[in-house]
Amino acid sequence: MDNLTDQGWLVLVFAAWVALSVGSFLNVVVYRLPIMLQRQFIAEAKDALAIPRHGVVAVFNLAVPGSRCPQCGHGIGPLENIPLLSWLILRGRCRACRAPIGLRYPLVELTTLLASLVVLGAFGYTLLGLAACVMTWILLAATLIDHDTMLLPDQLTLPLLWLGLLVNLATGFTPLSSAVIGAVAGYLLLWSTYWAFRLLTGKEGMGYGDFKLLAALGAWLGWQMLPAILLIASVTGLLHAIVRMLSRTMRRSDPMPFGPYLAAAGWLALVARESLANLFLLTP
Repeated sequence: MDNLTDQGWLVLVFAAWVALSVGSFLNVVVYRLPIMLQRQFIAEAKDALAIPRHGVVAVFNLAVPGSRCPQCGHGIGPLENIPLLSWLILRGRCRACRAPIGLRYPLVELTTLLASLVVLGAFGYTLLGLAACVMTWILLAATLIDHDTMLLPDQLTLPLLWLGLLVNLATGFTPLSSAVIGAVAGYLLLWSTYWAFRLLTGKEGMGYGDFKLLAALGAWLGWQMLPAILLIASVTGLLHAIVRMLSRTMRRSDPMPFGPYLAAAGWLALVARESLANLFLLTP
């Protein structure tokens, strides 16, 4: 808490507002990016098959069209789009039709706020703290998209990887050599696991997005942290699967995204690097 208030409460309030605003934007990214990718895939498939496109396709991206109520189409005005506060004032309902607004929207904003404050508490109001916040925000978006769609978009994982290498060009989280080896090792570890599992069982155990996400975590945190990240992600993923199977909300054959567990383990390694290094007897 001392790191958060050493620049004064005004700076803390501003940082909190930025984090909440980013959380609001992440809600847009999580909802719209998979739809944008699906539309792009369909368009490219039609072009490849020489299928003509009919009609005018409405613009759909992260900025257009404006946010609307999915029930009645009511446009969300600026005063209805204040992060966290608007949901509380509206009591979780659309102002026009009173349809419920999902609890997930304020939860994402609140999670973004809390995670950002933890990161700033660890690294302070520095360029390193800003970089750690950006990493946190991308990991959160990737987690939610993978949870919803079983997809880890290249539009998130690849920029995260390159940004990690750029951050470590200077005084970052790990020496550049460690970051480069981490990126390569992170990809190859899961790539080789994927192919070994496929050769033994004839099935695909994970997606290529998982390889890229672990490569990105290696680029940010160095190859030394990869064993801890993989162990934490694997154990938590396995425990979650066991709980779901015991509660009969998942069958053994049901697919389960691995990205959220990798992202959570990577974020934990970011904010508790030295503790994890000591616990796993690693060189930080």
